[in-house]
Amino acid sequence: MQADLRIDARWVLPLGESSEVLENHSVYVTNGRIVGLKPQTEQGPEAKEHINLEDHVLLPGYINAHGHAAMSLFRGVADDLPLMTWLQDHIWPAEAQWVSGDFVYQGTQLAIAEMLRCGTTTFADMYFYSGDSIEAAIDAGMRTVSYTPVLDFPTNFAQNADEYIRKTLDVHSKYRHQPLAHVGIGPHAPYTVSDEPLKEITTTASQLQMPVQIHLHETAFEVSQSLEERGMRPTQRLAELGFLNESVSCVHMTQINDIDIDILKQTGANVVHCPESNLKLASGFCPVASLLSEGVNLGLGTDGAASNNDLNIQGEMKSAAMLAKAVANDAAAVPAMAALRMATSGSAKALGIDELTGSIEAGKYADLQAVRMSELTQSPLYDPASQLVYTDSSRYTEYVWVAGKALLSRGELTSIDASQILEKTRQWQSKIQP
Repeated sequence: MQADLRIDARWVLPLGESSEVLENHSVYVTNGRIVGLKPQTEQGPEAKEHINLEDHVLLPGYINAHGHAAMSLFRGVADDLPLMTWLQDHIWPAEAQWVSGDFVYQGTQLAIAEMLRCGTTTFADMYFYSGDSIEAAIDAGMRTVSYTPVLDFPTNFAQNADEYIRKTLDVHSKYRHQPLAHVGIGPHAPYTVSDEPLKEITTTASQLQMPVQIHLHETAFEVSQSLEERGMRPTQRLAELGFLNESVSCVHMTQINDIDIDILKQTGANVVHCPESNLKLASGFCPVASLLSEGVNLGLGTDGAASNNDLNIQGEMKSAAMLAKAVANDAAAVPAMAALRMATSGSAKALGIDELTGSIEAGKYADLQAVRMSELTQSPLYDPASQLVYTDSSRYTEYVWVAGKALLSRGELTSIDASQILEKTRQWQSKIQP
């Protein structure tokens, strides 16, 4: 047998079932999928291309499990504001004025360029004109899980929940056979989507085996409003509607108690943690250590660049691990390997693509990254996993492969033109400038 690609690395972190760090191993890739993981001393298949990375750690690409990619074009337009003021007085009016298919395509390209340089191979996106976001991902060769948003109220994308859902189904029909695109449904939040659309989304997602993502328990106001208006917490409402299940990822979850955690356990719903966005908007703290100890699956996301303001999952790992320790009052909570799992296999499971990606295992797509670990700021190096999480290693990401295709090689983007993206971004800035 002949492989298309052999990658030798000083360290390999498979991030499958075990937590081992492999030294001096090779990964073999054929037709975009991993076909072998062997010690370099063992004979493997001949490879058409051989890359030797003597100072690097090879690991699965990061999976950004929640974001609004096109909002990169709104980076910094409304900083230092609470969530509802940020949304209602700034973001929603800006979206009404500027968001279009062209805006989404070019904003997503900007996000992709940033994410690739940080080692991300898959991104979840919840935004309008989702077909244009998917096209940007396909053109760049990047994997995406696209959740078309659903709301009760009109935007310049759709007028009501029925139209949002219909447009979601149109996107699903168009891209359901596209290997890089996975289409889901994204009801925005319990306070913006009423019961009937939530029921319809649940039925439709089940019939078409589509993943679902929702902002949930993001602020204390959301919970108190639900208690006042409905006499129950948002998770209780969603559970009673039959909405929560293993295909649903609940984003943020900063305001939860033991009742909410028990509902997550019973339903199998996933949580996507966005620590830096939650910190910036003062939304609260997700009890990550408690969720993990109860067996709830967690993924990791950046949220959009308008509320973060970067899309660097490596930075989110450090924030997630350190914040979890403070919240749990336990320095041993969420060790480095747990944070890495959240950013890879945990995110893959949350998005429903864990059979395809998220770990280095035979049969999965070769969605990989290689980070150089020989810099002064990473020395001395005793534990590659710890070093990846607790030092800013993202600046030393040198290779990124999606389905075995190099999208970042020796630190340079290969599938998109960074200078062209920057020029388009400057043009949008000149229009949007407050």
